[in-house]
Amino acid sequence: MSTQYKVCSCNRTMPLDAEAGKVLAAALGEPSLAVATELCRREVGSYLGALDGVDNVVVACTQERALFSELAQQKQTVAPIRFVNIRETGGWGAQAREALPKMAALLAAAALPDPEPVPTVAYDSGGQVLIIGPAARVQKWAAMIGAQLDVSILFTDTRAPADMLSERRYPTFSGEQVRVRGWLGAFEVEWTQSNPIDAELCTRCNACVDVCPENAINLLYQVDLSKCGSHRDCVKACGAIGAIDFEREATQRSGQFDLIFDLSDAPLLSMHQPPQGYFRPGADDARQAADALKLTQMVGEFEKPKFFIYKDKLCAHARNEKLGCNACVEVCSAEAIAGAGNHIKVNPNLCVGCGACTTVCPSGALGYAYPRVPDLGQRLRTMLQAYARAGGRQPALLLHSDDSGSGDSGSELIQQLGRLARAGGKLQGVPARVLPVALHHAASTGLDVWLSAVAWGARNVAVLTTPQDAPQYVAALRNQMALAQATLNGLGYEGEHFVLLEAGSAAELDAGLARIAASAASAAATLPAQAATFNAGAEKRTTLEFALDHLYKHAPQEVESIALAAGAPWGAVAVDTAKCTLCMSCVGACPSSALMDNPNLPQLRLVEKNCVQCGLCEKTCPENAISLIPRLSFREEARNPMVLNEAQPYHCIRCNTPFGTLQMVENMIGKLSLHSAFAGNLDRIRMCSDCRVIDMMENKTELQVTDLKRH
Repeated sequence: MSTQYKVCSCNRTMPLDAEAGKVLAAALGEPSLAVATELCRREVGSYLGALDGVDNVVVACTQERALFSELAQQKQTVAPIRFVNIRETGGWGAQAREALPKMAALLAAAALPDPEPVPTVAYDSGGQVLIIGPAARVQKWAAMIGAQLDVSILFTDTRAPADMLSERRYPTFSGEQVRVRGWLGAFEVEWTQSNPIDAELCTRCNACVDVCPENAINLLYQVDLSKCGSHRDCVKACGAIGAIDFEREATQRSGQFDLIFDLSDAPLLSMHQPPQGYFRPGADDARQAADALKLTQMVGEFEKPKFFIYKDKLCAHARNEKLGCNACVEVCSAEAIAGAGNHIKVNPNLCVGCGACTTVCPSGALGYAYPRVPDLGQRLRTMLQAYARAGGRQPALLLHSDDSGSGDSGSELIQQLGRLARAGGKLQGVPARVLPVALHHAASTGLDVWLSAVAWGARNVAVLTTPQDAPQYVAALRNQMALAQATLNGLGYEGEHFVLLEAGSAAELDAGLARIAASAASAAATLPAQAATFNAGAEKRTTLEFALDHLYKHAPQEVESIALAAGAPWGAVAVDTAKCTLCMSCVGACPSSALMDNPNLPQLRLVEKNCVQCGLCEKTCPENAISLIPRLSFREEARNPMVLNEAQPYHCIRCNTPFGTLQMVENMIGKLSLHSAFAGNLDRIRMCSDCRVIDMMENKTELQVTDLKRH
């Protein structure tokens, strides 16, 4: 595939010249690469000429993306135009002169073909919005957005005497105990109508207000029951309208809406990431205005990627009503995941694509699809290879979110840092060896990607989080990074390889990146002697196995196993043979085929590399004979079945057929000796099932059902 690279020094503000072009060309496998100085102005003809006869055009400028896109559209260009930022990501930093390898890496990654499209999730919104909250706020915004949207209002606080209802323009309700569930285009709202006046039936004629001796009815046409003297004059005045009924018990009401504008002081939905179509600005005027504008734009048909792939056969959530792994349910900030029997259920309409569930999933049952791990792996490997070809050393990957326009995403912070570094301030900018990698969400990568990146040659893998990220995401990333670091340290790789950067400003990001840059000088034996060449796979455990095999092969020290903290996705199972009766309940509960029996002998066996440490075997064991051992074993026997417990088979005392173990039979005798079916016939427990039936039929001293029929 032929690619044209268009690189510009941005009016000579970056140290890019003809010599730099040669270095970039060599790293990218191109015969030459010309460096422009004013590509978006007087040299725009060079850009237009590059659009002809190529499969791909990479423009190293995002500042003028709109201009270059419009020019390509006018020329009816067929080749895709890809944009990459080399300016704020390093060209404007204090180490800009050493940033050529990084620029080569970013350009090489930008030239990769787009991943295959993923399935989508559809939404359909007709613009029916329910505004919920105190009367003053609700009426204000109903009037402001009523021309663009189909408005309904639900008062939750009607005590303010200055508020009044205007002419009937919108369906009007009042209530409390409001419950909201659903998503854009499919919200279901329930509330309790407890006030004697039904605001939707009321004609606002003021007849009830006129006759109330206590002035207990305000101009929102709701009764203040603390003032009401129960004269019921209002009921008579309302007459046939029938809007007032003091005998009415609290009524459950409900409705379906496309959008929710929640102006309550405390939001009705408190999860960190609410569903699409639900806005909760509360009492903040600025947020109310911003969210109201977004509301008016959410009418029509929408779609988003289906961010996840779920393979229920790998899921270790539960077995036989015993809860095993619940990591994905606990980490989801959108409450999109719930248990469903032995497996889980992910609601694609609620999923916001953070990917944290896939990061914490030990078995790989949940996989991230935007992008898929094989596509992300190809991107990272391409970057690291181009970086090395350009002469770069000790590369560090900076994984960050790319929520353009949010103001506090990782991409926005990196751009702010680059501009401030160029502006002559005290900030240093992105270091030369730090390669930014934009993701849909920073929490979407985990052990398989991070350890593979180190195997491919990354000195560090840093993940940037911002204050907008859910606390459970940050905690999950920190735990997973501690596990990855313990794995590398256990193999003898010195230094800190995995870094969680928490930054809410460019200055905080600058300080964190400076620490990463300084770490390059410490610890000599930090990388494998040879970079790996494997491709990341769709199966998480398979990719991990590739990465760990390479890291183990080139490890600075020889180890047989690494002890890990509880919660690790690798480990063994210890069995108390004195308690274990080889009932094989654990085998039936194991979701990963780590525990197995032997069809020819009474044996309990373990394939350690398959174990995900879900704990289902431990919780299922009726004798409490099982405990977990979190560790990562590199022994060859960890790949093959090893016997945890075995016994000589117990033979039927009548036909000599093996049907159990001595311990199991003795245990049964102890527990069933007083049972009516076996009292006085304990030898039947020592028989196989066939001989037991034969013995019962041959025993003439026992009362048979046929005997009962004869009497």
